[in-house]
Amino acid sequence: MNQPRRLVWDLPLRMFHWLFAASILASWATAEAGFNWMKVHMRLGYFMIGLLCFRLIWGFIGPRHARFGNFLASPTRVWRYFQGLIGRSEAIHTVGHNPLGGLMVVLMLLLVMLQVTTGLFSTDDIAWTGPYYGAVSDSTAQKLTAIHHLNFNFILAAIVLHLCAIGYYALVKKQNLVPAMWTGHKHADAVPADEAITHSHLLKALAVIAVAALAVFLVLHFAPPAAAPSTD
Repeated sequence: MNQPRRLVWDLPLRMFHWLFAASILASWATAEAGFNWMKVHMRLGYFMIGLLCFRLIWGFIGPRHARFGNFLASPTRVWRYFQGLIGRSEAIHTVGHNPLGGLMVVLMLLLVMLQVTTGLFSTDDIAWTGPYYGAVSDSTAQKLTAIHHLNFNFILAAIVLHLCAIGYYALVKKQNLVPAMWTGHKHADAVPADEAITHSHLLKALAVIAVAALAVFLVLHFAPPAAAPSTD
């Protein structure tokens, strides 16, 4: 007999999560693939700007467990959760993101925001430049390009930390966090009725997607005329 389940993660948030992960992986692959894949790499960057715009807006107007205010915790609460995590046989159950998971969400968003922002000004010193390369001096573009390359190492480190945390919860704390991010549902005994969400707000999500797409269009529309990278 199947155990009753309740909806926690809305469909737009789940789609963002997996598209975000796939985009980071594809961005890494296209960067490693070299010159011939740079056009795809840049388009992935624009797509990720749209994803970030969506998530930032959804973090304020989405369903309760998607909202930043629902999972951003005080340092004291984060520390208490961490102590409980390493000192008990089972982790403290939370309906949405736990305090440490909430920090990871913010960290990853900030790192990728820095990545796509610096990418707008970057250059490969051969043929490819970001759309805002011409808005800054050559020396500034080179510094932003260096940050773009360095920052991806921090993104990879955050991904490894995230995967290790998932493994720790699954193997040590006996909490498998992955299925809920696929289905959106958790067992009813772990989700009080008043904390479950009733639906995914799809019409609202479509409106936010339209706003995010407009934001990407405007970023590219107002870019300065293309400039070739310096050969000095």
